[in-house]
Amino acid sequence: MEERMRKGNDSLVLFARLLGLVIAVVVVYWFLLLNSTFAPRKGFTYTTIHALLMVIGFILVSGEAILIHRWLPGSRKTKKAVHLFLQGVALVSAVIGMWTKFHYESGVFSNFYSLHSWMGLLSVSLFAAQWVSGFLSFWHRGGEVGETRSTFLPWHVFLGLYIYGLAIATAETGLLVKLTHLQTKRNLPRRCAEAVILNGVGLGLVLLCGIVVASAVLPKYQKSHSSNEKLVYSSQDRPKCLAS
Repeated sequence: MEERMRKGNDSLVLFARLLGLVIAVVVVYWFLLLNSTFAPRKGFTYTTIHALLMVIGFILVSGEAILIHRWLPGSRKTKKAVHLFLQGVALVSAVIGMWTKFHYESGVFSNFYSLHSWMGLLSVSLFAAQWVSGFLSFWHRGGEVGETRSTFLPWHVFLGLYIYGLAIATAETGLLVKLTHLQTKRNLPRRCAEAVILNGVGLGLVLLCGIVVASAVLPKYQKSHSSNEKLVYSSQDRPKCLAS
């Protein structure tokens, strides 16, 4: 039973990573190769850069960072370092992606009127605060800070998954805004290739969100020194064995 559960968890993580890769390939094809409204015919536009950075750089990279603790071999320190680095890459991508939306002739805040834009600002702000607090709590070696790690860890996990889900929801609203604009302003057919790909990316992100969250919260199995598998719930610093 335990062996089947362990293999099931490993398969879930593998499927999440493969799904993220598929979404990245589809997004690049949609934005850059397909004859779509996103195709940069006159060079990269701010809209193209924003979409690529937010979907691939922010959502997919941060999702991979969440999964790091589930598949990467090595010490907990190594896993934390890679997790911190990937989340830093995601944060930089998100900040640059937000920055591209400030470059419009109609004004700095011309694009920040919709629910999508407000959710985006909230997602990036919370993500930045989460990264800083995680760095100070789990990487910085301060005495007083070290004593709060065990207390802060459940909140760090919860907020990380909440922000990841919020980022996915923000992307969904962005896809909806884009599709609505294309169908109302540019008379895009409802069943054209671009509409199908756009809907497919949205469904893929929703599915990816569920798999990443499940992979993060499900218990994992580790080998003990006596070669018996132990059920361990996710905890980067002090894993707790619940059954052997």
